[in-house]
Amino acid sequence: MEKAKVAVFIGSASDEATVAPCADILKKLGIPFRFTVTSAHRTPERTAELVDSLEAAGCEVSTCPAGMVAARTMKPVIGIPVAASPLGGMDALLATVQMPPGFPVATVALDKAGARNAAWLAAQILALHDPELAHQIRISRERFKSDVAVAGAEIEAKYC
Repeated sequence: MEKAKVAVFIGSASDEATVAPCADILKKLGIPFRFTVTSAHRTPERTAELVDSLEAAGCEVSTCPAGMVAARTMKPVIGIPVAASPLGGMDALLATVQMPPGFPVATVALDKAGARNAAWLAAQILALHDPELAHQIRISRERFKSDVAVAGAEIEAKYC
C-alpha cells in the first residue's frame, strides 16, 4: 500500500458514513490516504501517535472533525464538522472554527458536503506540487460545469 498523503480521521465509527465521501473522492483522484477512527477525547495517545507517525511517513494533509490534530502538526488540517449531537452540528462547527491563533483549521461545510469539500481542498493543497493532480482537478471542474449546463437545459426543456 502506498504511503498516505492524506489522513482522514473520524472520532467514532458512527461518523464513517458521513465522512466516507471524502475517501471516495481521494480514491477517485488516486491520492493515497489513511482512513481511521481515533478520538481526541477517548484516545488522545492514539491520536497523537497516528498524527506523528503519518507525518513522519510523508503524510501532507489531515482531515478531521476537531482541532487536536492541529496542535500536533505544522501540516494543513481540514476540519469536517459532523452533526452528531442534538445541536445539529452547530457545536461541531463552532469547535472547528474557534481554534486559537497559530493553530488554524481550514473548515468546510457540515457532514457529507463538507467531507467532499475536504477531499477537494486536500487535493488542491497537494496539487500545488503535483501538476498531474492539478490537471485532474481541472478536468473534474469542467465536468461539474458541464453537468450544470446539462441540468439547466433539461429544466428549461421541461418548463419553458
